[in-house]
Amino acid sequence: QVKLVESGGGLVQTGGSLRLSCAASGRSVSVYSMAWFRQTPGKEREFVAAMPWSGGRTYYGDFVKGRFAISRDIAKNTVYLEMDSLKPEDTAVYYCAQKSRAYDGADDSRAPSYNFWGQGTQVTVSS
Repeated sequence: QVKLVESGGGLVQTGGSLRLSCAASGRSVSVYSMAWFRQTPGKEREFVAAMPWSGGRTYYGDFVKGRFAISRDIAKNTVYLEMDSLKPEDTAVYYCAQKSRAYDGADDSRAPSYNFWGQGTQVTVSS
């Protein structure tokens, strides 16, 4: 059974930093590509970042502009999202997601391409 559990969200001031964690169980992050998305009320989920199963090139949404970094710890089967220089417009629920097929690439920003999702963690950036 696949389970993704996000943590690390919270309230931070503009310019601050947060590190989100996504603990995966049931399938290895070294076999299945992982991604972070975010969503605000009334909007579709927005692609934030993706980490391929191989640990190679990572991918980011256009809005990130060098402020966020995705990483992983294979031993802990956990993926992280380090967020710096946060802005009020980064306020959203952040979701961790996993591809359904083993060894599938991460060059994919479409939410429907990811079959497994966590429950989300709220990030609020105050101005």
